[in-house]
Amino acid sequence: MSFCLGLTGSIGMGKSTTAKMFAARECAVWDADAAVHRLYGKGGAAVQPMQSVFPEAIANGEISRARLKQIIGQDPEALKRIEAIVHPLVAQDRAEFRASAQSDILVFDIPLLFETGGDAEMDAVACVSVDAETQQERVLARGSMTFEQFRHILQKQMPIEQKIARSDYVIETDTLEHAEAQVAQVLADIRSKLADA
Repeated sequence: MSFCLGLTGSIGMGKSTTAKMFAARECAVWDADAAVHRLYGKGGAAVQPMQSVFPEAIANGEISRARLKQIIGQDPEALKRIEAIVHPLVAQDRAEFRASAQSDILVFDIPLLFETGGDAEMDAVACVSVDAETQQERVLARGSMTFEQFRHILQKQMPIEQKIARSDYVIETDTLEHAEAQVAQVLADIRSKLADA
């Protein structure tokens, strides 16, 4: 039986980088965003069901995120219908990973872990965190969104203070070295618990 660790945090807090640190220490990592990309891509499991509800969302045999954004922009109710198609497929992808992964610790990189109730499936949760100023700098430095878009995403996410309060572990990502040391500590703690079980 593998130990399931949920990894969460708000946008720009270093979750993807931290997930790579877990992977480098022999943890199997499941990435929610990567799963959605697989489902949306050519031959992905979401393409057919999405085509039957929102044919205009399909471009070149795959689901276009830009077109989905337009659809949601024109009809806020569309989001619920999109989620009703995508969420069960993501859950199935996650279940298949869980059944086939070979590591003692499975890490589930899920941005909206608490918002979607995914924490109930985890043995523990680690939340990555950094101060608000660094978070904003990192997000805007990517050059892929405006300050307004960043604010909008933040408003949809649970405040980081609440995520921290509900987590078993907190990983400060102020420097790579500090984050690495904390990842090692988290794994040492989990592995000592597994050895005692």
